[in-house]
Amino acid sequence: MELYLDSADLKEIKEAFNLGFLAGLTTTPTFMHRHGVTDIDSLILELAKIAPVLKVEALGATADEIYQEAHRLLELGLDRQTSVFKIPVSLEGVKACKRLTSEGIMINVHLVYTLQQAYMAMAAGATYVCPLVSRLQDQGHDALALVEQAVNAVNYYGYNTKVMFSSVRHTEHVRNAINLGVHTVPVPYKIIKQLTENNFTTLGTQQFFEHTRLMTMRVREVIREYNPVVKSQDEVSDAIVQMTQSGFGAVSVVDEKGKLVGVFTDGDLRVSWSKTARLRLA
Repeated sequence: MELYLDSADLKEIKEAFNLGFLAGLTTTPTFMHRHGVTDIDSLILELAKIAPVLKVEALGATADEIYQEAHRLLELGLDRQTSVFKIPVSLEGVKACKRLTSEGIMINVHLVYTLQQAYMAMAAGATYVCPLVSRLQDQGHDALALVEQAVNAVNYYGYNTKVMFSSVRHTEHVRNAINLGVHTVPVPYKIIKQLTENNFTTLGTQQFFEHTRLMTMRVREVIREYNPVVKSQDEVSDAIVQMTQSGFGAVSVVDEKGKLVGVFTDGDLRVSWSKTARLRLA
């Protein structure tokens, strides 16, 4: 299944394609409008340099206008081998689709809401047919059934068309797309970044790092510049204060001349308390 990025945000597009495995990019005039794009042609040419395959709108009220817009974009500098023109489904749209695909130009017929619309696109030779899942679900329709029917039609009749699971809003949609056997899924970047996330994976990875650190760390990496010290004649409470303040479980013990004579640990303290408790019990 081809994984496409669904975006018009140039910054996130550049970041996403650094992943190295996205099949392409699809965008819409609506996305461009949201991001304040004013020079559409310049953006399209820039995106074409980033994405392996770019899907852009070829708008027109008639088949002739759609046909002319697709050719205008090709003359502008798009490569027909890596460019797909998006056409909303309609009689004029599928008419333009047939003309353009007959010339070897790739077409994505989208805004599909019924199996009949998908069939018309397939019959017209569409490279991609694109049901909008979330919008159908918003209307209370069984969008997944439509997608499955479109996939079955392609497989049964042998249409040279890829079914595209569009209008993805969450990671569950991507799982749905995989289970239904669609050929392409365009996904917003915020959803792509969630596809590898799982709490158990995070916990397991953290555990691996911690255990690796414990096996490979050296004493010099643990010791600190400050070394808590008490004198041998100091009280045990002084040693406890030093250990608490330093965060160590031990203090060095020195004599009157500052010579090291031993180490006092929290383990010594526990043993001392344990002996005292046993004596009391006896």
